[in-house]
Amino acid sequence: MSTALVIGAGPGLSASLARALKQRGHSIVLASRDTSSLSDLAQEIGATLIDCNARNPDDMERLFTMLDEQQDDLDVAIYNPSARTQGPIATLDPVDVENTLMVSAYGAFLMAHHAAKRMLSRNQGAMFFTGATAGVKGFANSAPFAMGKFALRGLCQSLARELHPKGIHIGHVVIDGIIGSPANPESASGDEDFDNMLNPDAIARTYMHLLDQHRSAWSWEIEIRPWVESF
Repeated sequence: MSTALVIGAGPGLSASLARALKQRGHSIVLASRDTSSLSDLAQEIGATLIDCNARNPDDMERLFTMLDEQQDDLDVAIYNPSARTQGPIATLDPVDVENTLMVSAYGAFLMAHHAAKRMLSRNQGAMFFTGATAGVKGFANSAPFAMGKFALRGLCQSLARELHPKGIHIGHVVIDGIIGSPANPESASGDEDFDNMLNPDAIARTYMHLLDQHRSAWSWEIEIRPWVESF
């Protein structure tokens, strides 16, 4: 059985991605700084939970070593972690800014670094990275988030040019809008109820469409937003 890894797992988009990948027959590994809240999801889909701080090189090396011990091929790796600190540039805490960059961009590099080692030996696999509008358009009082997401987008563009010719599909998904969740009273469970927000299950289906693309027509980047979202 092939393995699908979701880093930065949580109850929203990551859970929808994990369920979608499980339905396709993948063995699921969910990694997060604290996986204690994911036990119900793990039981539901038979996922392996691994505590891992994505910005920590030792944690990420340990994560991929544990994947190797499962003796399954790593077919899909998805990077979801993101950090945000906001405020006027003169008032920002440099430590918070550093963390934003490390989580949004450096952790993504670490995943790509380790995943590529596993995928290149078979000349196949897919790595997808969750981006944001801030990666293509910087907003006032949000410089650190823009810095991290611009760096993530640059990483993905570079990876696509390097790894697409070697059979590894890179995808950068620009999420433009608020993702609905059960914890949000304005959200609901059906597709038709997410009029002003992104439905996490619908986003996951878009990731699966990206995964299904034939290599003769690969996308390296797509933007998704609610139909009422201005841009």
